[in-house]
Amino acid sequence: MITGASQGIGAALVSAYRGRGYHVVATARSSWNADDPDVLVVAGDIRKRDTAERVMAQAIDRFGRIDTLVNNAGVFLAKAFTDYAEADFETAIGVNVAGFFHMTQLAVAEMEKRGGGLIVQITTSLTDHANSEVPSALASLTKGGLNAATKSLAVEYAKRGIRVNAVSPGIVKTPMHPAETHPALAAMHPIGRLGEISDVVGAVLYLESAPFVTGEILHVDGGQSAGH
Repeated sequence: MITGASQGIGAALVSAYRGRGYHVVATARSSWNADDPDVLVVAGDIRKRDTAERVMAQAIDRFGRIDTLVNNAGVFLAKAFTDYAEADFETAIGVNVAGFFHMTQLAVAEMEKRGGGLIVQITTSLTDHANSEVPSALASLTKGGLNAATKSLAVEYAKRGIRVNAVSPGIVKTPMHPAETHPALAAMHPIGRLGEISDVVGAVLYLESAPFVTGEILHVDGGQSAGH
């Protein structure tokens, strides 16, 4: 099950998991035609509990079980702290936190029935290295909370076979970053380049195949979290 699956990292994760033979439940705010009978697309607002309930119900009805949940849906709003509006706060809390909470709670309940599963959050390396050039208080508040919850859930469910990890990327080359900004953004990583979507997908797939790894915040950030 992959949230925020209509484009970018989410869409690449759908393709990657299908490449490994998984049936995939893909959810996002908008609907699209997957052209694949083994991909179930369920549209809805991730902030709402009834969306999570509907996604989970359709997933179990179609495929019978949930092995992995990737909480990929998220928003990033770079503004000076005093410039955030109430709507910005509500959006960040709704998508980044409430969306994670509702989907994960329902997924854990299903995984407990079968004695195991994997949950992965996509967060951000900015929670570990604040940068004056990228004001990100709402990202730190929400995605940092997901990192903390990842460790808490990993310990809580370790003996029940459910692993919980996070992938913490640097700046990834997606359409949200215009080409003219790439050189400056690349220079913010010690390794000297932007991340690729494939870097994040590879990290998630590593966690999929790493049964002794839980509670890990896996930095895929070109060295940002190590220092500058």
